[in-house]
Amino acid sequence: MFQAVIDPVAGNLALSALVACIPLIVFFVCLVAIKLKAHVSAIIALTVSIIIAIVGFKMPAGFTFLSATQGAAYGIFPVCLIIVAAVWFYEITVVSGRSEDLRRLFDRLGGGDLRIQAVLIAFCFGALLEALAGFGAPIAITATMILALGIPPVKSAMAVLIANTAPVAFGALAIPITTAGNMAPGVDGALATAEHVAAISGCIAPIFSTIVPCLIIFILDRGRGLKDCWVPALITGLSFGITQWFASNFLAYEMTDVIAALVSFGVTVLFLRFWKLRGVKEARARFNAPEIDLEKKEKLPASRSWMALMPYAVVVVIFYVGKRILPLTLTDIKIPWPGLTEIGADGAATSLILNYAGADPGTTFTFNWLSNCGTLMIIAGLLVAFIYSICNYNGQFKITVWQAIKEFGKTCVKMRLTILTITCVLALAYVMNFSGQTISIGQLLAQTGAAFAFISPVLGWVGTAVTGSDTSANALFSSLQVEAAKANPALAGVDPELFLASNTMGGVMGKMVSPQSLAIAAAAVEETESKLFRSTLRWSLILLAALCVIIFLYAGPLGFIVP
Repeated sequence: MFQAVIDPVAGNLALSALVACIPLIVFFVCLVAIKLKAHVSAIIALTVSIIIAIVGFKMPAGFTFLSATQGAAYGIFPVCLIIVAAVWFYEITVVSGRSEDLRRLFDRLGGGDLRIQAVLIAFCFGALLEALAGFGAPIAITATMILALGIPPVKSAMAVLIANTAPVAFGALAIPITTAGNMAPGVDGALATAEHVAAISGCIAPIFSTIVPCLIIFILDRGRGLKDCWVPALITGLSFGITQWFASNFLAYEMTDVIAALVSFGVTVLFLRFWKLRGVKEARARFNAPEIDLEKKEKLPASRSWMALMPYAVVVVIFYVGKRILPLTLTDIKIPWPGLTEIGADGAATSLILNYAGADPGTTFTFNWLSNCGTLMIIAGLLVAFIYSICNYNGQFKITVWQAIKEFGKTCVKMRLTILTITCVLALAYVMNFSGQTISIGQLLAQTGAAFAFISPVLGWVGTAVTGSDTSANALFSSLQVEAAKANPALAGVDPELFLASNTMGGVMGKMVSPQSLAIAAAAVEETESKLFRSTLRWSLILLAALCVIIFLYAGPLGFIVP
């Protein structure tokens, strides 16, 4: 049996924490300074963490390697399955040709106002893509769509990068939050509840979701844009934020962004039927965009508009039924991880690894083969492909279920390096957690007192800014956040899971300046990453500072807001 200690290196906590930081430092240096590929950086960091676990933290080699295998298994299933399934679902709409109809629908509903169209595309449609695909897909797709409207490249890229902040916490079917809930111990030592983390995040994210559409308008057209469009932009943000709060607290949290995006889109479109857009021609002139006559443009038939939106309605129904009506979790299989647990004569599993408090750090693997989001997304995708194969609009939109299945294989191949990266990052996180490396760092940070509540989001910001993934940032820092909060006397009485939401939301603000996001946006609009970085960094830091203040208040005088 192995029990982690917080000061294994020379009996000194500070030195032990410093040694424990080496795998993270190596990971970030490889990514940023040496500019290695993400999967190569993750493999190197994983190797370093294994060496430190064995040599520095005195963890038996067998337990160390087995810890890595459990982390890798969780990275593959369900994390990578969810991500691949979400991207594949969107690819079905692309292969069928229906995604182009959706783009035309957004174009027409904007009433010819480039600024409103940009908000609908970057914010509403971008949030929908982030909810289903994530990992750069929303940035690449919406940037090209906005650029096609006639908006300058840098402004197009900035609009989608900032719009992408609102939905990231619940992106890719809320996999960042699910990861946080499965990586960190809760108040009683058991794993944190992802639903609770989602509820807390749902009381933070809407604050930013409400203002992001107005921020997009300001970036595109400065004060004149705000003067003309602040009302519909605020309506878009408010409807998204309120729905985001409601869905994350009372519905299936995995579907938060899907529901919020659809509601926000619907409310905005309905509002524009009664609101007279201002300064449309003048704005188009400032952007050197040609005047358009909406009455002369080809109208999209109602049936095709509905079929373009149908997949997302199917997703909502499938997830609501699977998460709230059918008891699918009863099919989950609990697997005590071989070699890390011991099965007694009575069949009960005893962990052979203990954390510094003498508790099981989480050596049981949950095989939720039916209830996980990836399986539900695959079911929804197959149903959509079947409907599209029947309703093909006289052969204009051709796709078969078999084509959709083959597309799944292509998606797996296309995302193979992403799968490898996430698998290695999760393996790294498990080795650090089980060996005690994360706990040592957390115990040292706990000595910052009440200031920890203010600096907590910075960890998530750094993690996502470097890795490009809020999921990876949560895998790296979730346990650290909770351990630091639990060991901090100044935060006694504060729910440690607030800091899981803090890490998640900090990652949201770091997404817009991550190398991956910048590279995708730069490629989409044919600009340089450095120019986009300079343009977006200040907004990222401003939003991060606001988040730090909010978390500090939630950990203090506004604690009653936290669910």
